[in-house]
Amino acid sequence: MPSRFIFVLIQVLGLFLEPLRGEVYVVLMRDEPVVSYKGSIPGYPATGSFSGIKVDVTSQYVKLYRNYLIKRHNMVLQNTLQKGTYNKLYSYHHLVNGFAVETNSAEAAERLAVSEGVRCIQKDRKIEKLTTHTPDFLGISSDVWPLLGGARNSGEGVVIGMIDSGINPIHPSFSNSLLSEGALSRGRNNPKNRHRNYIGKCEVAKEFPEGSCNGKIVGAQHFDLSIKAAGQFNVTADSASPFDTGGHGSHTASTAAGNHGVPVTVNGFNYGYASGMAPGARIAVYKAIYSMGGYLADVVAAIDQAVEDGVDILSLSIGPSSISSDVSAFLDVLDVELLFAVKAGVFVVQAAGNNGPVASSVLSFSPWISTVAASLTDRTYSNFVQLGNGQKYAGLGLSPATKGESVYYRMVTAQDAFDKNSSYSGVTTCQYPEAFIKNVVEGNILICSYTIDFDLEVASIMTVADTAQKLGATGFLMTVDPTFGSMSFRSGPVIFSSPGIIVLDEQSSMNLLTYYSSNTRRDASGSVVEFGATARIGDGRVATYSGEGPTVASYSSRGPDLNNKAGQLADVLKPNIMAPGHLIWAAWSPTSVDDKIFQEQNFAMVSGTSMATPHVAGVAAMIKQNHPDWSPAAISSAMMTTASTADRFGKPILAQSPWGNISAQLGNLVGAATQFDYGAGLINPARAMDPGLVFDADFDDYMSFLCSLPGVDEASVRQATGMGCPSRMTWASDLNTASITVGNLMGSRKVHRVVKNVAADYSKEVYEANITEPEGVKVKVKPHRFTIHKGSSKLLLVTLKVKVATGTSVFGAIVLTGNRGHLVRIPLAVCPTSVIGG
Repeated sequence: MPSRFIFVLIQVLGLFLEPLRGEVYVVLMRDEPVVSYKGSIPGYPATGSFSGIKVDVTSQYVKLYRNYLIKRHNMVLQNTLQKGTYNKLYSYHHLVNGFAVETNSAEAAERLAVSEGVRCIQKDRKIEKLTTHTPDFLGISSDVWPLLGGARNSGEGVVIGMIDSGINPIHPSFSNSLLSEGALSRGRNNPKNRHRNYIGKCEVAKEFPEGSCNGKIVGAQHFDLSIKAAGQFNVTADSASPFDTGGHGSHTASTAAGNHGVPVTVNGFNYGYASGMAPGARIAVYKAIYSMGGYLADVVAAIDQAVEDGVDILSLSIGPSSISSDVSAFLDVLDVELLFAVKAGVFVVQAAGNNGPVASSVLSFSPWISTVAASLTDRTYSNFVQLGNGQKYAGLGLSPATKGESVYYRMVTAQDAFDKNSSYSGVTTCQYPEAFIKNVVEGNILICSYTIDFDLEVASIMTVADTAQKLGATGFLMTVDPTFGSMSFRSGPVIFSSPGIIVLDEQSSMNLLTYYSSNTRRDASGSVVEFGATARIGDGRVATYSGEGPTVASYSSRGPDLNNKAGQLADVLKPNIMAPGHLIWAAWSPTSVDDKIFQEQNFAMVSGTSMATPHVAGVAAMIKQNHPDWSPAAISSAMMTTASTADRFGKPILAQSPWGNISAQLGNLVGAATQFDYGAGLINPARAMDPGLVFDADFDDYMSFLCSLPGVDEASVRQATGMGCPSRMTWASDLNTASITVGNLMGSRKVHRVVKNVAADYSKEVYEANITEPEGVKVKVKPHRFTIHKGSSKLLLVTLKVKVATGTSVFGAIVLTGNRGHLVRIPLAVCPTSVIGG
């Protein structure tokens, strides 16, 4: 399981702050933001983005209207709240129109809510943190990079905006010396270079000096007013600059777009060479996450600025810790702001969450967002300890071996090396070197116990390694406390600079300790007379590759998606896509306050859907490079319809604790995965470059979707978005996505889909529908066979009819097979509740 620091998460909880600090509120106004303003106010011409065309933020009309909105924000505050009782933190104007305000007035929220021009008000919400081989594993290095002119050109001209904890600008993954030949000469003033349209600024600070934005990093800003207002900014651990003091932001940025071929060297050992998915893409940094996490008001400001600056992709490893208490999860402030980002033509990718394998634990809800699940790859790290009797036991520890392949060293338990005259207790966890007799430990292997103290973070694995080194031990090994039983170490393999291993299997631990006891001679008082048990520790730094995989990680959050907190199933597939997220090597910050294991290291290997998300961001950048005119929905569709649902041997993808398999979930076993585990499947970058057909959708489609949700009226939509309903769909399931999900199928339902032929090489293609029906559901596609010309669209009518009311979700697929080699797979997830129509 990933450590709690690995995934960045917005917690949807009320925050009770100290009374003297006041409260922070996000206030949304009725006037349209820049991105959707139609020119309804005299003297202020339209600025809105239409048909996915980006707003020219440098135009005089945009500047004029932006200043108008800011003045309106100030006027509302001045007319509503008493001077000295508030502090405006941010003005939002690009994606949403509003502001964040800190106030110590108890009546402030009520007064603001009824002020003229105010649409709605929401209390700020706390944010907490949770959190290479993959280009080869995904086929990028062999099938995609050559198509785009090589690794260093892949992603060229595309800017990825990272909403995270900042970046380490001196890391080699972000050096401009590894950019493609001539890329630096194609600067912002060159009309052939698309990222010339990016206008973001680069902050300068002591930790982030002049020159940190070097051409690879094209912009860097930080947002901390809300976290400071809450008194949660740690002046010792945090930096009021774009610099990444934790490591998480550097890790995600380098996974998406880090330089190609950077040596991964830790403790003097080379673990291979790292590369981002799109090494030629540029990185724009928007830091809104700190050592304790962050606050929604800061995140909203970061997203608003990123889109205004001109990013092409937004990568977010953030999301609510639970479903919103609003009338619908899709009307939450964050989701609405991301909807307007998509309206501006920005592709948005978001982590699913790390709360799996619980059903409906997915924390990214809306259909305009590409939600990413995490998989294991075929790479594993393991170590072993071999006893003097020849028995060998597996364990974890990326450490060097004890010296000499056939040399065995005496073992000493912490209990037997304990200085009886010391005042320390709980010595078996090896946290205090001064509690031991050094000459007993020196030159031997120290045996320590893994107890509950490590899970409670009272004890530290790295302190064990430090204790062993200070005592002069040849190495150390840890056995699991019998009261724990066999267990999975939550952080995965740990890197040690000296020989060390953690044996997590209960039976192996018992066998090892039995061998020790039987070979340790004691006197009548129980004191050791002779240490006779010996062992050697293997080298755990060399990876093994099974050629298998992928497998859905147990921690990856699962569907089905929910409409609201009442648990009503949504007609939206979540997650959407899966990417590698387990044991990912990527850039880090040596000053890391997040993880003591990787302090003073330039690279870290961590796990979580946070790590899967930037893989998809990088692939999206390459699709955007190859198809610059594609909408965010088209990019998402290309990924989903071409995703793999089979492993490398053609067998169905498996999941740790798969959705719907209760026995497997309870036993943490592996079973067949479903769409609620992996969405459409594992991303297949090569096929996504040429999907054949795409399912497109625009802002009006998403607004119609919102207006078609059960229990949601137009007033609720208008309050959340500031806009009315352009039209209503018969069912929310009619939104033109690359999947079909029906959360409550009663009788039968006709679902509409429109496909567009985007194939580059052929003038037309003939497709035929092949159907795998969900259990108990009859599926028909009309037309079953059709010809579609390049650039043309085709309406498909899919009829779902309940044959057996299973009362639980069942799964299938429609595969549109083209005569030119394209395969377009449409996942089906249906919950048939009645054979009679509602």
